[in-house]
Amino acid sequence: MIIEVIGGTDEVPEVQVADVEDLSRLHLAVGALTDEDVDRALRQAGLGRLVDGEHGLVDVAALRSAGGAHATAADWTERFDAMVAAAADQGWAADDGASLHVHVEPAASA
Repeated sequence: MIIEVIGGTDEVPEVQVADVEDLSRLHLAVGALTDEDVDRALRQAGLGRLVDGEHGLVDVAALRSAGGAHATAADWTERFDAMVAAAADQGWAADDGASLHVHVEPAASA
């Protein structure tokens, strides 16, 4: 699953969740935007926040809602929960337990 933050219409950053069926990975894909623009867009979308240029925090409940709205597999929720549990086992859960640490990567369009 990829959370994309890219330049949208009128240079306003756009946030979307892509590849929702691929729960073997989770990262932020960022276009040619400033860290401030990325952080603002994530917060306004309710999906999380940027920690620095290399890491972000993603709200698990918001991600479940955004991804689940586009998922088609009958077992998507169970696989999503397994992804979150695996991330927590790897130390990627935030202290509050409601967020996951994710890496920032360049968006394909960047």
